[in-house]
Amino acid sequence: MPDIDTFLTFYVAVLAIQLSPGPDMMLVIGRGVGQGWRTALLNAIGITLLAGAIQISLLILGVASLLQASPLAFDVLRWAGATYLVWLGAKLIWAAGRHDGDARPAARSVSTAAALREGTINNLTNPKALIFLFAFLPQFVNPESSWPVAVQLLVLGAVTKLSNFIILSSVAVGAGTLGGWLSRRPMLIAWQERFAGIVMILLGLRLAFSGDARVAR
Repeated sequence: MPDIDTFLTFYVAVLAIQLSPGPDMMLVIGRGVGQGWRTALLNAIGITLLAGAIQISLLILGVASLLQASPLAFDVLRWAGATYLVWLGAKLIWAAGRHDGDARPAARSVSTAAALREGTINNLTNPKALIFLFAFLPQFVNPESSWPVAVQLLVLGAVTKLSNFIILSSVAVGAGTLGGWLSRRPMLIAWQERFAGIVMILLGLRLAFSGDARVAR
């Protein structure tokens, strides 16, 4: 494993990236405000634990080198993620429009499976998240350590995802609290969904036109 100084350098970089707003955090905020802390927390589980299990497995198996070397692979991921975010946002705005005529509209519930799926897909199609795991994280592996490389990758990846889960869970609770306050004001519920939808569409457009993610880090 890396020595303590190297590990601390690694974790400081992890925190700096995770605390800056990005597609994952904005999805959690949007869902928290629009549908409450439970949906946002499920998004966070999908973003960190479910997507992380897939990404770390691919990293250990060596698939990372293929994605890292292929501009086309990252372009496909970037556009797939952007399309998914815009589609989610448009659905929310459309639903909010139907609520305008209701006397006391209620915020649409999102199933557990749907919320987990949203978070997982959002992270798996975010090229910057993949670049971090596949290009940045391996730089902190010590090939001369008594620990196998695969174990080091597993530990560093797990630390990264668990740290992100703690941060996004806190964001989910905070956004859900704001959403709960808004939900007690029925006429604002449609605007909750519009807010979440606009956030997702803007994130999708930003992701689509951000260029090659490998240059951005």
